[in-house]
Amino acid sequence: MKRVIVIGGGAAGMMAAYEAAISGSEVTLFEKNEKLGKKLFITGKGRCNVCNAAEDIEVLFQNVCTNRKFLYSAFYTWDNRSVMELLEKAGCPLKIERGDRVFPVSDHSSDVIGAFKRLLDRAGVKVKLNTGVKEIVCDEVGFKAVRLSGGELVSGDACIICTGGVSYPSTGSTGDGYVFAEKLGHELTERHPALVPLETKEKWPEEVMGLSLKNVGLKMTRGKKVLYDGFGEMMFTHFGVTGPLVLSASSFYYAASKKKEESSETLLSIDLKPALDAEQLDRRLLREFEENKAKHFQNSLGALFPSKLIPIMIRLSGIDPNKKVSEISREEREQFGKLIKNLPLTVKGTRDFAEAIITQGGVSVKQVNPSTMESKVMPGVYFAGEVLDLDAMTGGFNLQIAWSTGYLAGKSAAEK
Repeated sequence: MKRVIVIGGGAAGMMAAYEAAISGSEVTLFEKNEKLGKKLFITGKGRCNVCNAAEDIEVLFQNVCTNRKFLYSAFYTWDNRSVMELLEKAGCPLKIERGDRVFPVSDHSSDVIGAFKRLLDRAGVKVKLNTGVKEIVCDEVGFKAVRLSGGELVSGDACIICTGGVSYPSTGSTGDGYVFAEKLGHELTERHPALVPLETKEKWPEEVMGLSLKNVGLKMTRGKKVLYDGFGEMMFTHFGVTGPLVLSASSFYYAASKKKEESSETLLSIDLKPALDAEQLDRRLLREFEENKAKHFQNSLGALFPSKLIPIMIRLSGIDPNKKVSEISREEREQFGKLIKNLPLTVKGTRDFAEAIITQGGVSVKQVNPSTMESKVMPGVYFAGEVLDLDAMTGGFNLQIAWSTGYLAGKSAAEK
């Protein structure tokens, strides 16, 4: 019986181990933490956005930010429906929420991990917790064994590296897989925090810290290029901005900075009233101003914005807060409308890996076979999940990458 070793017990590792086992291999999974799925446990604020239920598989590809073509075989071999069916059969009922996001009915990520524990147990996978891998041992032919942190040598026929990236290092994602890959002769692409809050040059977000905005538009631009344009929810913080819209936008920040527009600043534009075009908004302002014409400007905006945001909007508008609404000129009103449709912020940078949901960059996919996830550099070594230079938007798409590449790596390692 073929012996497959899996390094890392996260989403990709558990999927790879399960599939390798049911494909007929003797599988041992080494996890350096005290439990499986430590990062999976905290995803989706502890609810675990398992995948995305989009009926059109093209939606999965469209939401991949880096190297989407590499995932063609993985997504078509093991898609979102396959993931959902597997979990539900394993005793974890699922539900679909806004944006086709899939969660366990219980809203507990522990139920997803529990389902995989049952699957691994049924498949006969030997799970070794609190057991780190120090080295991958190969010869000129290919993979031979792994050396554990305690010095023990464990031989095998194939090894699947599922060690994750370097985001949320407290969960054990400390870049071990990058070290293994480099020693085996693999190239690494530059790594950056992704799906991460953004720091802004402007200091006013600190004044409205904790304020959430729902149903707003957010656009990120560099020079003349629009890097991201989305609709949804965001929040102000003491350092800048965060929330689903911002996290998605952050995935395009570093990629753009490598290109021609490098000297340009990266700008954010918040549309506070995306349901209204400029003309409709101006009519709305006219109506509000007419109803409040006897009031001072600062006292006339309660129906337009959250109270915490009003002082900021007044300050940025340049209109005297004590000016009577009836005295506001057409030009001032039109400029105020433009501010509402384009509340500007300048990106200073991202927060660090400790606050990033995923790592952008990793093992170069040019040196990995997309049909099998096997290394082109070292036969018998496979990669799956976040350790690879693959990342996607929020909404369950990054976990789909983990499930799909894990499945393909496990199946390929067992069947070669």
